[in-house]
Amino acid sequence: MNKARLEAFSDGVLAILITIMVLELKVPRGADVASLRPVLPVFLTYVLSYVYLGIYWNNHHHMLHATTRIDGRVLWANLHLLFWLSLVPFATGWMGENHFAPTPTAVYGAILLAAGIAYYLLQSAIIAIEGRDSRLAAAVGRDLKGKISPLVYAVAIPLAFVREWLADALYVGVALWWLVPDRRIESRIRE
Repeated sequence: MNKARLEAFSDGVLAILITIMVLELKVPRGADVASLRPVLPVFLTYVLSYVYLGIYWNNHHHMLHATTRIDGRVLWANLHLLFWLSLVPFATGWMGENHFAPTPTAVYGAILLAAGIAYYLLQSAIIAIEGRDSRLAAAVGRDLKGKISPLVYAVAIPLAFVREWLADALYVGVALWWLVPDRRIESRIRE
């Protein structure tokens, strides 16, 4: 199967998700700097979610660039990933509007965890069809970042009920860790 349709659909979904998030940002009441204080949690959550969606878009692009074939299993794995990413605007709004309260913070982490697992399943489905000697398999190797990130989310979820700010710090930490595009795939494509 041709992967172009999968790429175009995924790009469209991610663009819509970012649009939904930005449309949820409310204009502050007032013209002074102090009027920004009530909307700051919503804005900070938006920035974090924007970075996460950007990371997924970037890595998804690189992964598909290294892919030559797809099948039905890959299509469903991609839809599974997009499902979890489609919940990011909901969790973003809920966490921001409630000033990083424990339950919305934990739900945000649960969605990040599910998206991370879904990405891993998509990557595994592509490697299954392409083979263990494929460019993607060689590029990701043991994929420590992909395996450690869900563990960090799994720690952050219950931590949200104890020290919510630590859970948020873990979410930010994982985002910073992934912010730099995965050069392993780029180097394999050039070879």
